[in-house]
Amino acid sequence: MTEPHSASPDVVTLTQENGIALLTLNNPPVNALSTALRAGIVAALAEAAADPAIEAIVMTGAGRGFCAGADITEFGKPPREPFLPDVIAAIEAFPKPVVAAIHGPALGGGLEVALGAHARVAAPSAKMGLPEVKLGLIPGAGGTQRLPRLIGPAAAVKLIVSGEPVGGAEALKLGIVTEVAEDVVAAARALARQMIASGVAPVGLSSDAARLEAARAGRDAFEAAAAEVLKGARGAEAPAACVAAVRNSLDLDFEAGMKAERAAFLSLVAGDQSKALRHAFFAEKAAAKIDGLPADAVARPVRSVAVIGAGTMGGGIAMAFANAGYPVTLIETSAEALARGQGNIDKNYASTVARGRMSEAEKAERIARITGWLDLGAVASADLIVEAVFEDMGVKKTLMADLDRLAGPDAILATNTSYLDVNEIAAATSRPEAVVGMHFFSPANIMKLLEVVRAEKTAPDVLLAAVEVGRKLGKIPVVVGVCNGFVGNRILRAQRNDLEALLVEGASPAEVDAAWNGFGFPMGPFAMLDLAGLDISWRARKALGQTAEIADHLCEQGRFGQKTGRGFYRYEPGERKPLADSEVEDLAKAIAAREGITRRSIPAAEIVERLLYPMINEGARILEEGIAQRPGDIDVIWIFGYGFPAWRGGPMHAAGNIGLARIRDGLQARFEQSGRAEFKPAALLERLAADGGSFAG
Repeated sequence: MTEPHSASPDVVTLTQENGIALLTLNNPPVNALSTALRAGIVAALAEAAADPAIEAIVMTGAGRGFCAGADITEFGKPPREPFLPDVIAAIEAFPKPVVAAIHGPALGGGLEVALGAHARVAAPSAKMGLPEVKLGLIPGAGGTQRLPRLIGPAAAVKLIVSGEPVGGAEALKLGIVTEVAEDVVAAARALARQMIASGVAPVGLSSDAARLEAARAGRDAFEAAAAEVLKGARGAEAPAACVAAVRNSLDLDFEAGMKAERAAFLSLVAGDQSKALRHAFFAEKAAAKIDGLPADAVARPVRSVAVIGAGTMGGGIAMAFANAGYPVTLIETSAEALARGQGNIDKNYASTVARGRMSEAEKAERIARITGWLDLGAVASADLIVEAVFEDMGVKKTLMADLDRLAGPDAILATNTSYLDVNEIAAATSRPEAVVGMHFFSPANIMKLLEVVRAEKTAPDVLLAAVEVGRKLGKIPVVVGVCNGFVGNRILRAQRNDLEALLVEGASPAEVDAAWNGFGFPMGPFAMLDLAGLDISWRARKALGQTAEIADHLCEQGRFGQKTGRGFYRYEPGERKPLADSEVEDLAKAIAAREGITRRSIPAAEIVERLLYPMINEGARILEEGIAQRPGDIDVIWIFGYGFPAWRGGPMHAAGNIGLARIRDGLQARFEQSGRAEFKPAALLERLAADGGSFAG
């Protein structure tokens, strides 16, 4: 018989059956650890402790998961009692067995709650992890102290610093749970009964140091794991703090480790890096909101896809759709090009299999979703057609006119152009309302960003469909307006405005790249140009009637970067390591002599300012023109599309930390020195700087 109890019925329910109480977290949609939920847990524990009929507790979550962690609506607000560490301590100190029955997400504080239980059982679909590092934080409710005691510090530091969740099977392998079962509550009840029958008092992880003793005897495994996880940190504070906190589990007792964990958490949460990462988190969520759509607008349905062009971009786009379960028609103009494209797709999937990230069966299933065609008429049955052909306006307009003629009446015509005028492309059809830009980033099957370009006549259902499809592909879609380069590439062009001047004035490509790496980027601008191919930006400049003396000269010599063995750097055959090239230095010196410029050593801080400030200025212009809906959209585009360090929050957020007046003054000085209009501070930047404001406001 099930007997209802009264503890906090709104967010926590407590029922009892044959001596086992079921404590259910019920705070839709993800059982976030709000103040009310935390208080409800404490009240339920007190009620269960006072009831002699209750011999054990099974703790689970209502709905689709156990608990997804902190309540984001409480971010930035003063914390209120009961505090989560105290709630977890109360669970652990409960005198009767407590078993966590985990299905769906148990993330962050949710997993820390489960670690407070005396045992854990998971469903195969469970997702367990401590993602706080992604917000610039460390677990702040005992995760860095209890998890090492459960699975060992080497395994714990990998899980905590990655921030990535593990499923039920992997959690069982690691030792986070003792059993994986489909009916997780029934399995947890059975385990609770075994614990009752044993007659042994439950012991919490805070009192279990057995695994730590073994790890202390051989610390090399932990230190090796710690060194490995910190390799990609690139200036981020939270990963190092996570490592230090887990190391404390080896060096300090539990209480001291908890005290140090809390101090580190509070220091990080007040710091600029966590604020930037939290900004990025909320900006990503806000990017899903589209301004100016009718309230009743719904997405046009997309069940099948055609991709035109099987080159690097087209093949990657086809893979992205196949990975998401869409049937894909991949169309090329020649059998050779199609075979080459399909071969590259096969190689990419084979590489994923070789790395253990996909099975042969999964590879075969995904490849089977991609059907090659040489007849453009094969688009007739597709709901969405994405062209990924050569970046030339004439080519794209001719193709769009053909697609207009051959596609079904309700088909969406998407262009993957990275900078061309989508309005002009749409005008080549009789249905401009069906045309939308879907700018994938290379490699398209991996990169998360998708710029969705809303043209003047793009219909609401078409725009919504592009965004919805992007989410199904696992992308982060951001809606932007039409201009040359849209948001991402337009700001990239601004970043490069001063690149050649830096070389002429005395910096080497390696010094510029090192300064940008020091700022937090994974790759410097010259290394990136060489990787992408100098011919791509050369072609874009020609289309705009622009020049870049050094880069143009290199391109005229056939120096297109890594693919030709020489660009701004030179490369040994089969190698990607950039090596200094004296010819580039000599060219920069010759230009300096011609222009009467005295070359000098340029500090890294100045290099960063001369790359970053024009980006922020161009972002201000983009906001003035309404090309981006909000400053956070620009930040999301640059974090996920161009490697802007997330812990700096993106260029527009970073501007607030630098100070808009300082940026304005730096741009103005550069404008007066160079006379180049692109350095003149934007009107929005001028106004905000004068008012002491920020883009966030």
